Order: sequence, then C-alpha cells, then structure tokens
Amino acid sequence: MEDERSGEDEFFSPECAKMEAWLDEHPEFSREYFIRKAPRDVIDSWLVAHSIASSSCSSSSQVGGGGNGPAAAGAQHHHLPHGNVLSLVAATGTIALTNSTIATSTVIPAPSSSLDHCPSISSAAGTTTTTQGNSGKSTCGSSGCTTPVRKISAQEFERGGLIKPMVTTVDGTPTFLTPPTSTTDSQGLTSRKSREELQALDEKELLFELAKDICDELDTRTLAYKILQHVGVLTSADRASLFLVQGKKGSGTRWLVSSLFDVCSQSTLADIDKNEEIRIPWGSGIVGYVAESGSTVNIADAYQDDRFNQEIDLRTGYKTKSLLCMPIKDKKGDCHGVAQVINKKDGPTFTKKDEVVFANYLQFCGIGLRNAQLYEQSRLENKRNQVLLDLARVIFVEQSTIEAQIYRILTHTLSIMQCRRAQVLLVHEKSMGTFSRVFDLDGEDMNDDDAESRSSPFEGRFPINIGITGYVATTGETVNIPNVYEDARFDPAVDSETEFKHRSILCMPIRNSPGHIIGVIQLINKFDSLPFSTSDEMFLEAFAIFCGMGINNTRMYEKAVIAMAKQTVTLEVLSYHASAPLEEAHHLRESIIPSAQFFRLHAFDFDDDHLDDFDTFRACLRMFLDLDLVKRFNIDYEVLCRWLLSVKKNYRKVIYHNWRHAFQVAQMMFSIVTVTKWWKVLGDLECLGLLIACLCHDLDHRGTNNSFQIKASSALAQLYSTSTMERHHFDICMMILCSQGNQILSQLSPDEYSRVISVIEDAILATDLAVYFKNRGAFMELIDSNSYNWTQDDHRGLLRGMLMTACDLAAITKPWEVEKRIAELVASEFFEQGDIEREKLKIVPIDMMNREKKDELPTMQIAFIDSICEPVYASFAHLSPKLQPLLDTLLDNRNNWTQHPLKEDEENGQSQSHQSSSSSTKT
Repeated sequence: MEDERSGEDEFFSPECAKMEAWLDEHPEFSREYFIRKAPRDVIDSWLVAHSIASSSCSSSSQVGGGGNGPAAAGAQHHHLPHGNVLSLVAATGTIALTNSTIATSTVIPAPSSSLDHCPSISSAAGTTTTTQGNSGKSTCGSSGCTTPVRKISAQEFERGGLIKPMVTTVDGTPTFLTPPTSTTDSQGLTSRKSREELQALDEKELLFELAKDICDELDTRTLAYKILQHVGVLTSADRASLFLVQGKKGSGTRWLVSSLFDVCSQSTLADIDKNEEIRIPWGSGIVGYVAESGSTVNIADAYQDDRFNQEIDLRTGYKTKSLLCMPIKDKKGDCHGVAQVINKKDGPTFTKKDEVVFANYLQFCGIGLRNAQLYEQSRLENKRNQVLLDLARVIFVEQSTIEAQIYRILTHTLSIMQCRRAQVLLVHEKSMGTFSRVFDLDGEDMNDDDAESRSSPFEGRFPINIGITGYVATTGETVNIPNVYEDARFDPAVDSETEFKHRSILCMPIRNSPGHIIGVIQLINKFDSLPFSTSDEMFLEAFAIFCGMGINNTRMYEKAVIAMAKQTVTLEVLSYHASAPLEEAHHLRESIIPSAQFFRLHAFDFDDDHLDDFDTFRACLRMFLDLDLVKRFNIDYEVLCRWLLSVKKNYRKVIYHNWRHAFQVAQMMFSIVTVTKWWKVLGDLECLGLLIACLCHDLDHRGTNNSFQIKASSALAQLYSTSTMERHHFDICMMILCSQGNQILSQLSPDEYSRVISVIEDAILATDLAVYFKNRGAFMELIDSNSYNWTQDDHRGLLRGMLMTACDLAAITKPWEVEKRIAELVASEFFEQGDIEREKLKIVPIDMMNREKKDELPTMQIAFIDSICEPVYASFAHLSPKLQPLLDTLLDNRNNWTQHPLKEDEENGQSQSHQSSSSSTKT
C-alpha cells in the first residue's frame, strides 16, 4: 500500500484528482467532450487498451514495478497472484500467460471494426517491458491491433500529388505496405518459453522449441527479431544482427541491408526501429564476404581481421571482440541473408559446437525467411494492384487535354516512385527517336505556391538525355542505370550548366493499345541515393500501360474534338450552300398555285413530262395545301417554299434518281391517300411525314446502289452498315429540315416533332428492297386474312412501308409509252454503274448492270414484275378496289414486255429497260 501511495504521489496531483472526480460526476459532459475533442490516436489507444485482458495489463505493471493506474486497478479487481499470472521472457520481450491466467482472466474483445484488421495480438511490438531508464514506469501493452493498411487515395493525387513519401522501406525494398505494428499470433502468448526454460532444454529439444516459434511467423521484421533472440540463446551471444539480401542474383547491384542490428536480450522492436539502416555492398566486409562465399566466419578477435569495419564500434561505443557470422540459405542453397552474433558471454570465443548449433538452426531460419518474403511479396503485389486501379481511375476520369493528362501522370509518378524528377517525352509520329513535346516536373514544384492550382506540367526545362531517351524510343527497351556516369549513353554535359547532378535513371517506353511506342517516361534520382529497383521497374511498367492508353485516348479525343469542329464548320457551309436563295423562295411564294385538277395530281396515269421545274414546285405546294398540312401545323408558307427549293437543289444531276423521280413518287402518294381517303386512317401527322419522305427519299443519290457502295468500300458504306444509301438520304433530309430558313416543322410540339421524324425515317428506310422483303410477308398475311386493324401502330407501320414501296415502283404502273421512256433512263443509269464496276473495281457487273447483256433485260424485267411488283400491287388492289387500275396497268405492261422486247437503238446507243427496276438500285 505504501508503494501504491508513493506511486500516486508521483503521478497524480490534487488538481488532477479533483478534475478527474468532477469528470466522473458529469459523465454527459465527459462523453460529449471526448466526441468533440478526442483525436484518432486516443481512440485507437482506447481500443487497444480494451482489447487485452485487464489482468495482463495489471501484471505487466506489477512486473515493471509500477502499481498505479487502471492496470493496477484491473489486477486488484481480478485478485490474481503475481506469480501465477505471467512471467516476463527477457529473450523475446513478450508476456507468456500461464494456464491459471487463461482460466481466470477475462479478455474484452475490441469492436469488430478494429479487430477485422488485426491479424493477431503481438507481443513483440505491442507489449511493454521494463528496461533500464524506465524508472519503474509502465503502461498497458498494445493489443497489436492496427488500422487497415492505408490505401492510396485518388483524391490525394488530385490535390496536386503527395509530398510526403508514400512508400516505406522494409529490408531495403520499396513497398506500399505500412509496416505492421504486430503480427504475432495471439495464441503464441500461451506457448512461448522463458530464456531460463529454454536454456534448461537439451540441444534437440531447444532447436525444436525455437523452430516451432518461428514456423508460422510471416512478418519479416518480427521473424528477424525472433531469430536474433533465439541465436543469442543458442550461442550465449551478447548481441546479434541480421542482414537481408536486396537485389536479384547476378544483377550486379546486390546489397546486404540490416533488417535488425545489435539486438540484445533486453531489446524490443520499438527500440530497434530507432536504429539507422546499414547497407553493405555485396562482397564487402565480413558480412559481404559471408554472403558472397557462403562460408562461415568465426573470429576470436575482430580487430585482428582486416575485413572488420571498426566504424560501427566507434559510432555506437560498443566494442566487438569475438564474432560468428553465417549465411542463411533456402532449400536451393541461395543466400537470403547473413546472421551475425558477437561477444560470447560464457567464453572468449564461439566454439565449434556453437557453429554446429548455429548452422542447424539457420536451416530452419532460411525456410522461414523465404516464406515470410514470399508472403510479403504477395501482400505487396495486392497493394500494387489496388494502387494501379486507383491510378487508372484518376488517369481515365478526365481526358480533356494532353497537358492535363500528362500532369496527372507526372504528379503521381513522383509521389509513388519517390524520385526527384520525372519527364514524359512524346515521340514524333513521323520520325522515331525524336520528340515532338517534352513535359517535366520536379519534386520541388509541388512546394510552389501555385502547386494546387496548376493543371499542366512544364515543358522543355530540363535536358532530354537524348542518348538514353532516344535509345529507349527506338528500341523499346527499358533502361535502369544506377550510376549514369558509368554509362556511355549518358552525356555529362547536361549537368555542367546546372547545379543539378544526375545519379540514377529509370527510362522505359510508353505504348498505345496496338503496342506502338508513343512516348518515353524517364525518372531521375531516386530518393536516399538509392538505385531504382526491380520493384520500381515492375510497377512503372504496369503504370506505363495505363499511361499509354490514357495519352492515346486523350490524343484521339483531341482529334475527335477537332474533327467535330471541322464537321460543324462544314455543315454550316453545306447548309448555307444547300439552302435555296431567299429570292427564289419569294418568287415561288408570290406565284399562283393551280388546283390539283389542273395538274391532274389525283390521276394514277399522271405524267410530269410537260411540266418544268417551277411547275413541279407549285404542284408540291398544292399537295400540302389540299391535305391541309400548312394550316394544321402552322407551317410558314415562305419557309415551305424555300424548303422545296432546297430539297430540289440537293438532288444530283443523275440520269434517273433525281428531283423528277422524287416528285413522281410524291404525286403517287398524294393520289393514293386522296383517292382511297386513307388520309383519314393515317392522320395529319403521318400524311405530313409520308409526303416529306417521298420528296426526300433519294436525296444526294449518286446514281449507284447499295451494293456498289459496299463493293467500292466507300465512306458511306463505312458509315452505314445496312440500308447505306437510304440512311444517307435521311441524314440529308434532316440536315435540310434543321437548316436556317428551312425549318418547316418548327411549330410542332416536341411530341409531334418526334413522331413526324420517326415516320420520315421509317418511310425512307422502307424504300430499301431488303426492308420490303422483310415486311412483305406480315403485310400480305394481314390483307389475306382481313385481320388488319389500322388503329394499331404496328399494322399502320406496315401500311406506310408498303405504300412507300408502291409509290417508289409506280413508274411501272404508268401507260406503256411513259413506262418505256422512263425505262430508258433507268437502263442508262444501270449501265453507267456497270461500266464503273468493270473499269475501276475490275469486276464483272450483274446482268442488270451489264451493258453487254442488255438483250436479256426484257426477261429480267418480267421476272422483276412477277417477284417484286405484282405481289404488292395485288395486295393493295385487294385492300381497296380503287387501286385496281394500278394492278391492271402493271399486267398490261408485263404483256407488252413479252410481246415487244427492247431492241438496241443504233442512233443513240441506248436501250430501253424496265421502269420498275429503278428501285432495284436500292438492293
């Protein structure tokens, strides 16, 4: 009790006790204050303290000599005797619980949110032990719970890059993993033996106990700590050190890095972490010699050996006398580290028996180290994948400009790779080995005032090192140079004019998706004067893949933006020139529009041969007026006049598929819907769409059909895979409808506009005979079975499609003389396409296009009537008797083709052909 009072006097003042009592009396204030003010480390400490049995903490305090604080209270609460609770193992600095402790102590688990990330309760890093200079003070040991491994956040990148190092050094190897505070299995606390117990065992039992202690340890640092503590027990050494090999075998850049140095029986991991890392070149000194030769070195007096480095003793103040050093090998015999013990306690030198015991134990250690390294590599690879996914998201989140994209790449590269400078050099597309643009970023740039607001890197500030970057750009090989002044490709002149000095360089190509080199990324001077490792190469290579895709996509995006701008300008120009002059629209608006009877627009045998173009415009206006479309949809009359003139202007001067053909199709549609009064069935919107579609269904026709576009691999065929010409006709139709001064649909509501456009598109596409064959069966089945219902959208859609086909082929239903005249025009256009195929495409045209087989056209015409024309007109005649004249005239013309075959006209070299085959150009 007196000891407890003295402890209280030492640690607590009356003011503190009064304050604590007040907090106890006001729990609501305490809770609210804790929520508002407690930092994260305080919360973590609370979770750690409550995740260990309170008896453990109390016993630890008793062992350390301090009996105050919560730990002491915990011990009093459980009434556990000191001797039965725990014993301190000086060899490992851990707490081992006896069976009585397990039976009586209560372990309070930490919340699941913390324990989910806690692999185990570690004694090596989390338990407090009493050391000299501790003055009897003690705190409750850590549970070993750690926060989740920190995942690199893309938001940190977007704020301008991380200035602080994002990697730590584990055995000299760059890694993204946060060193765990503890990884020892919690069950290990019940099975560890004290140094005294270990020393009481014979040699075999001792090796078994020590091997069992390390067999399941996967944390490299904790494993190294245990190994050194064990070898100290085995050899009665005062201190021990462990060096791990860094670098690949045969690479020429291998080092021995001190994993743990100068570990004694009283050392803890926390103490050892404060030691500076020691790097020994391969083959240098005693440790380097042992690693290179694979032999054991046992020295009675270290100062008598020329290989011994006395600087360490001078720095630490500790004098090395005897020394035993051995390699740690895996099952293949490869050296993975070197273990060294110094100053034997119970003798002047290490004996042969020490060498044998040491060697036997290190066999187990080599396997354990190899497993731990493999485990750490797998964790590192998993973390790398997470980082790469984050970086990929950041790179692809926005691809506006090449400058912004490369700035993100350089910022992240500096943050992750921990180097001084980074450059991205874009390869000139026409000259490999030369660079069109060079972007650079220095680590110091991230400290500038404008770092957060900057969105683009610097250009051309630093030397290019063309000898290295040019080599990578031309060969595609990765170059990793630890010391640039030892490489002949480096030009030392780049350092002569600046204070900056190149040391190490990592340079590799950036490729696009097809694998072509589009740039080079160069990293200069890794921090801490380290060379770029194989790990750096692997990560940068993976990152460069995303960089290549990001840069390539950004380039394509910039090209697409430029192409869209050019397209916009081109459309504006075309729209201007495609629109008819306003003066012509004024003239048409002021003209008198004769009646439909004057033009005979209701007649199926209508012939426009006697009309000029201006009369066709007036006839079209009459159709719009008689269907009451102008008033119904509030169409500006002058805009309608200009639109008609513009439509005519966008028909090319081909032999047949020109403005006159479009006018004839529109006239036939007008006559059918008025004679049959189907305008009542279709409604005003669909009548408007059909009339516009008829006038526009062959806009910008080139005198060649869909098959020719595919054979010639034209731009239209690449743009439209099906119904090539029909889709182009619709696009031109929309361009005119949207052009300033031609917007005849501007007064429609959004729903009406969408409906009309849909009708126009379906109607124009229906003029493709491939679409006709697809829909003909369903339409004929409706007609033959009298199951049609024109209130259904799908039935009415079939009707509109078949109407477009009937109007498009209507020339074959005209009187024989008219049909013969039009057939001559169609045959001439077909033969011109056949001539182009023969001369330019070097193929034999089909019979219908072949001028050499014009004598067979009557036979083919009859077949065309039988297979395509007669079924559609027969269905319409069955649907409405008023359309019977179309079928009758068709059959008369078929008979005329049979009795009066076409003969070659010797005067003009033209032949007569079938009128209806005009639509076959759409196949």
